[in-house]
Amino acid sequence: ISRLLEREDFRARMKAETPISLLEILYPLLQGYDSVAVKADIEMGGQDQIFNLLMGRDMQKLNGQEPQAVLTMPLLIGTDGEKKMSKSYGNYVALNDHPNDMFGKLMSVSDALMYSYYELLTFEDLAAVKAEHPMEAKKKLAGLITARYHGGEQAQAARAHFEQVFSRKELPENMEVYRAEKAGKLSYLMVAAGLVKGMNEARRLIDQGAVRLDGEKVSADIMFEPKDCVLQVGRRQFRKIEKGA
Repeated sequence: ISRLLEREDFRARMKAETPISLLEILYPLLQGYDSVAVKADIEMGGQDQIFNLLMGRDMQKLNGQEPQAVLTMPLLIGTDGEKKMSKSYGNYVALNDHPNDMFGKLMSVSDALMYSYYELLTFEDLAAVKAEHPMEAKKKLAGLITARYHGGEQAQAARAHFEQVFSRKELPENMEVYRAEKAGKLSYLMVAAGLVKGMNEARRLIDQGAVRLDGEKVSADIMFEPKDCVLQVGRRQFRKIEKGA
């Protein structure tokens, strides 16, 4: 227990008389015992896991084992530039993202964060990268990572898509088509067309000004009458809406 209470966040919460749950106490012990169970020689983890990794060493000593070596790595900061990359925070690039989405998300990061990504995710010479124009360096980074998971051809196509839509402000080619057959709320159309997962998300994006019809920003959840148009959500999602029979 004394070892657990050495955690800085636990000490701060005790001082502030903020409750600490039993689960929070047990988690480091259970993770530490993993090292005992597998008789680990070395354990790798993010820098935010140092306490839990060292707990593994303590547990091994108590069980008569040679304590493991601990190797930590810097955390990969998410696309928001603030918190560690996590699906929970919505600031992540998924390995199975569509190539266009993967490329676009990587292009959205700041220049400073881009250099961190180069350092942690590639084998490129960082000094040479910093000598390049930041925009070209960022496109190169997005291409390298997209190619790693989708292949070079898909990465090149994703770059062409990005330059067409975001650099030249043109509509993308080969947009998915959704046939609207009856009138309804715009939020319903967004869900039906597969642009969002639910009505609440659709309304939130409309309120944030992230939805456009034929390039015009929509500021309310209007009643949509079926017509031929282009529906855009965010910077990267498009649907070609066609009036149904």
